[in-house]
Formats: sequence, structure tokens, C-alpha cells
Amino acid sequence: MRSIEHIIAPPPPHMVGDGFRVHSFFPGGRLIDKKRMSPFFLLDYGAEISFAPADEPRGVGVHPHAGFETVTIAYKGRIAHHDSAGNSGIIGEGDVQWMTAGSGLLHKEYHEEAYSKTGGPFQMVQLWVNLPFVHKKTKPKYQEITRASLGVHTLTDGSRIDVIAGEYKGTRGPAFTFTPIHMMNARLHTNGEAEFSFPASYNTGFLVISGEVEINGQPVNADHFVLFKNDGEDIHLKATTESVVLILSGEPIEEPIAAYGPFLMNTWAEVEQAIQDVNSGKFGTLE
Repeated sequence: MRSIEHIIAPPPPHMVGDGFRVHSFFPGGRLIDKKRMSPFFLLDYGAEISFAPADEPRGVGVHPHAGFETVTIAYKGRIAHHDSAGNSGIIGEGDVQWMTAGSGLLHKEYHEEAYSKTGGPFQMVQLWVNLPFVHKKTKPKYQEITRASLGVHTLTDGSRIDVIAGEYKGTRGPAFTFTPIHMMNARLHTNGEAEFSFPASYNTGFLVISGEVEINGQPVNADHFVLFKNDGEDIHLKATTESVVLILSGEPIEEPIAAYGPFLMNTWAEVEQAIQDVNSGKFGTLE
């Protein structure tokens, strides 16, 4: 059985742009080591809030990224995306947007127009997934993963594991990843149980999106993040109420990290080059 290292309460929230109120679980706080959850570099959790109706969609304006991937998971509300590689999409409840910044692009994210006009509940997760050196300059790409396309493993009580990437008991997720990653949502009924097993070397964490659960017998409330030690493989999850839990596990990328703003590189020289590339227009244009 894999041991729990920390159960982390949601850090104080802050706004990203004017549309995303997030708790930044890492890097920072107890996970100040930027490689502690590698290949996952950043976890911004938008716990459920309600937005009032707005004529102009809230969100984050045009900004660059390079050297990694952004993964946005929608739980409530709807999110629109555009980037300078010509990709665009809208995701709603259960959908996932997986953008590979790679060699660099500009993008913007904001509340979808119809949702903005009505307002309502909003809940999301954004992850930054690092790329290894050999893929840092890969061509930007975009994967719009609908809830209907997820790999679904149904448990005996009707609970389900929705697999985004990697696999659960032979059920595979649709996302393409550059390194081995398991990412899934456990949607458990009250008293529902699920077993997970990942290599001990994989960095692993669970985020309780809603409900109350027991993880390896320890109670964990909604909006809390559970970081596991790298000392075992098996994890037992039981829901004490209707619950949703985001499961993350991946093979660490054992390379240097130079992180600055929207750039995630191996060296500071590469960061400086990325800044020059943005300023010279090599990341394209986006209105």
C-alpha cells in the first residue's frame, strides 16, 4: 500500500485574469520542489463558485506558452479556447482541452459566450504537464477530448472511472501523451470503492473535486489534495458520499527545470530565447 505524504487544504485563492478563481496547489507550499509532482508542474484548481451574468466573457487574454502542455478539465461551466496555431474549441462538463505549447504559441481562454450571458456554477482544473528536452520544440497541437470520447470503466455499483490519459484496468484514455501519464476522474456513488495501482516511482496525487472520501482509510474532504509517497503501488479509494476525485500519476522527468512565467524550459538560456521569440513574432499572432 502506498503511504500518504500530505493531505493539503486548498491554499488561498487568487484570480487568473478575471474569469478563473484558483487555488494553486503546486508548485509552492508543501510542494515547493518544482519536480515533486513531475511530470505535472502546476495544478490550479478552480473550486466551485457562481459567476453572475456578463455581456463580455470573463477570462484570460492573449499570452504565450512554450516548453510544456496545458490541460484544462471542465467540471461545471463552459470554457472557450483560441490559439495562434489556428486551434479553437469549447469544453463543458466532463470535457478536456489538452494543448501542447511545445515550440511556442499564443493563446487565450475565457468563459464561453452563452455561459457568460446566463452565468452560473463554474468549476475547473488546469494542469501544466512538462515536456522532456527531446520534445520541448515539438510543433504545437491541440486535443479536444469530449466526455463521450473518454475511456469508461464501470464498477459493480454503477460508479465509473473516466479515463483521460493512460489506463485503468485495461480501459485506456484517448489523450496522446509524450511521457507515461495516468489521468482520470473517479465518479463514485456513496460507499463506492475503487483500487488503483501505479509504479512506486511514479509521482501520484489525488484531488477531491466533490464529496467526501477515504483514501487508504484516511478521511479526505472536498477541495483537498492528497500527495503520496513513492513507497508502494496500491491505493484504496472509498466514497462516503457521492464523490468525484481527479487521479494523477506519471513517470517523473528527471531533467533540470528553468521556469519563468509562461515558459517551462531546461535552461535559463532557453527561457531567454523563448522571450526573444515572442518579441520577434515567432509565436504567431492572435487577436
